[in-house]
Amino acid sequence: MNKKVKWGLIVFIGLGLIGWGIYSQRPKLNDELEATDAAAGQVREKKILNVNGRIIKPEKLTDEINVTGSLLPDEEVDLSFETSGKIVEINFMEGTHVTKGQILAKVNDRQLQAELQRLQAQVKLAEDRVYRQQALLKRDAVSQEAYEQVRTDLATLNAEINIVKEEIALTELRAPFDGVIGLRQVSVGTYASPTTIIAKLTKTNPLKVEFSVPESYAGDMRKGLNLTFDFGDGLAEYNAKVYAVESTIDQEMRSLKVRAIYPNHDGALLPGRYANVRLKKAEIADAIAIPSEAIVPEMGKDKVYLYKGGLAQPVEITTGLRTAGEVQVVRGLQMGDTIITSGTLQLRTGLPVKLDNVE
Repeated sequence: MNKKVKWGLIVFIGLGLIGWGIYSQRPKLNDELEATDAAAGQVREKKILNVNGRIIKPEKLTDEINVTGSLLPDEEVDLSFETSGKIVEINFMEGTHVTKGQILAKVNDRQLQAELQRLQAQVKLAEDRVYRQQALLKRDAVSQEAYEQVRTDLATLNAEINIVKEEIALTELRAPFDGVIGLRQVSVGTYASPTTIIAKLTKTNPLKVEFSVPESYAGDMRKGLNLTFDFGDGLAEYNAKVYAVESTIDQEMRSLKVRAIYPNHDGALLPGRYANVRLKKAEIADAIAIPSEAIVPEMGKDKVYLYKGGLAQPVEITTGLRTAGEVQVVRGLQMGDTIITSGTLQLRTGLPVKLDNVE
């Protein structure tokens, strides 16, 4: 064997030994990698999740509807005369309280008064004619027809007098109800017609609270329902009661109009103001209530995670009343339980957790 062949064999055998060594080490490397991954998984398993919690205790749960509304007067009218004429009297002070039937203003009625005096002067003569004709009729000195004629003349005269009196009454502007009269729009000497607004009369005791609710709440609206309202300033809250509900849903706004009554005995509130209205649908004194974000829906069921011994433990619950931010739990939780209220999407059974904040 020459030297070249000998060195060739040596190189070939050496390369073979190296390849076999590498191949023999592969399973061992894979085992080590798998062991490393398993160890990392165990480390991740032991990682603690920081969460917030709440201790279950009894609380009042109120289901409310919050809407906006307006204050309206109980009655309001633009005052005007029913006839035309020059205003000769204004008998009210602006912004003061007036009573029903009070004369507020008057237009010229001198011509009507003269006509009334003329007609009234004829009454005595007409009555005497009736008396004489009646006496003659008893003696058959006149016909029944003649007697009926003078009676008709007297009745006609009295009717004409009543007509003139009614026309005179139209020259007087009277308050149709008790209320506060606003700013007058005319002065003495103004020629007024039925279209001329003299002033506005408003009845502010009581006041009406008008608001609309979404059609989904229409079934909850009924006469006698209590509500509260305020003006967003945090200074005071007022109580009112529903007295009327609209008969149909507004098809454009998909809402139902409702009116409540507020006594306003002292007249402190003025109509026209914007109001925040709250209606209580239901109230539970000692409810188990939890934040809605603590509930995890799963397969058509609701569950929450409890904090027990540093671990997260799921429990299935049955819910009841729902408000804007909280949900009543009627089954599944007890007073004193600590529920986890944050990180719910990362929770799973037995996961180590740490409470950062507890309510």
